[in-house]
Amino acid sequence: MASNVNPTVRRRRLGLELRRLRELKGMTAEEVAERLLVSQSKISRLENGRRSISQRDVRDLCGVYEVDDHRIVDSLMQMAKDSRQQGWWHAFGDIPYSVYIGLETDAASLRVYEPQVVPGLLQTRPYAEALIAGALPESGAADIEKRVSVRMRRQDRVHAEELPLRLWAVVDEAALHRIVGAKALMREQLEYLIELSRLPHVTVQVLPFDMGAHPGINGQYAILEFPDATDSSVVYIEGVTSDLYLEKANDVHKYTVMYEHLRAQALNADQSRAFIENIAKRYTMP
Repeated sequence: MASNVNPTVRRRRLGLELRRLRELKGMTAEEVAERLLVSQSKISRLENGRRSISQRDVRDLCGVYEVDDHRIVDSLMQMAKDSRQQGWWHAFGDIPYSVYIGLETDAASLRVYEPQVVPGLLQTRPYAEALIAGALPESGAADIEKRVSVRMRRQDRVHAEELPLRLWAVVDEAALHRIVGAKALMREQLEYLIELSRLPHVTVQVLPFDMGAHPGINGQYAILEFPDATDSSVVYIEGVTSDLYLEKANDVHKYTVMYEHLRAQALNADQSRAFIENIAKRYTMP
């Protein structure tokens, strides 16, 4: 198989197909678990794509679901094999949000709301270094450097010449005032943010303080959409010890509506650039 196979997306697609076969059979995850003498949580993790799946798992599940078409079984077995390959991020070692990176790498578009900081895909290296060091005070220099390097590599999707990531970012005014590092670093970061906002596939909107309460008041989230119509959109909410992935249509719809309200309340792209420029000028003052 090609080296650019995305294992995260393969696991997700395989999980969706296995869930479809189970539902066609009219079985619950608990019933399948009892037949295979495994835990129900394992079946759930296999179906939601959060767990690596072996060809043996696929063979056993196809047996339970009485899949007689060898072409279907062979296709699922190949997907399981592909899903165990390593993505580019595995070269950096253990990364707690590797599932998200896999999804982001394959996404066609990303809509993100950030209430506290500049979005990761729009950060300069010095800003990212200061931000990660401040957020993880007990981490060593090597771990911080690894996280920064991964963040910089993720930005390749924004700068790609062919099929770049369509990025829409709504940024709260607070993120522009929070001095990460030093004032000179912030000026550089805001100037870079303005520069990227002029790319045809990047839109940056600022949500000013005077808008008051708004639908994103509960915190950061992102919505990922994929080029393959069979891949449902995903809402990603970052946590301190674990992350949340929402894939049910009703959940995605609610967050999408929230995001549309955020975009409507935020300054438009031109107004946002002017707003950011004014704040950047303050960082040039002694």
